[in-house]
Amino acid sequence: MIIIDMSSPRVRVIDLETGGNGSDNVCEIGWQDVVLDENAAWQVTEERGAILVNPGRPMSPDTMAVHHILDEQVADAPYWKEIAATVLRPPGRLDALAAHRAAFEQRYCRPRFTGGTPWICTWKSALRVWPDLPRFSNQMLRYQRMPAGLVHEIGLPAHRAMPDAYVTAHHLRDLLNQTSLEQLLTWSKEPGLLPRVPSGPDRGKGWDRIETSVLAGLSRDRDQDIRFSAQTELSRRGERNQQVMAEPPQKSFF
Repeated sequence: MIIIDMSSPRVRVIDLETGGNGSDNVCEIGWQDVVLDENAAWQVTEERGAILVNPGRPMSPDTMAVHHILDEQVADAPYWKEIAATVLRPPGRLDALAAHRAAFEQRYCRPRFTGGTPWICTWKSALRVWPDLPRFSNQMLRYQRMPAGLVHEIGLPAHRAMPDAYVTAHHLRDLLNQTSLEQLLTWSKEPGLLPRVPSGPDRGKGWDRIETSVLAGLSRDRDQDIRFSAQTELSRRGERNQQVMAEPPQKSFF
């Protein structure tokens, strides 16, 4: 068991299940803490949990088919506005919040609940640290990487908040042990740097294999991650200045 020193650097991984697209339509929040131990190694702790939340509306069959949470299970649960800050602003030191494809969680975990705590996106970070992997979803990273210490049963069922946060925390731990917290925070503010072209006639090719004229077209793509990745390669070639864009909701083929 990892003993938590409340003054130690800590990142709390968050995962949400939702019952609608409204900013308060959360039906479950799960969390898992990752801390820096006395040996300067990041570790997954025993601090984890989940709380059911009343999304304030009936959930559609399509939604329930993802997480299998029923309306009757959340009917007497607290509303998001009542519970969010208790998880997102826990007692003690908190250096960052984290999630896989964090833009989704940030739609619901607004600054009024987080106190402005910065976010790490483990998806964007994985693209940078493990670019040779073929896929980057939370569960694909789980089985491609098989992180040490991940208890298979605690990470199930998938698409429930605590198990998904637990799996993400193992990716975060390994990312933090390979690079710095500050670097992950910096990458997370930028669009995703895709290691390969995700679609079209050059699908699967590394950006360094793409003709400059094709890159110029991709640098104007509607997808911000494709634009950013093409612009980064053009900048590497000295063709143009890299343009870093603000963070809208993430959409990508990876």
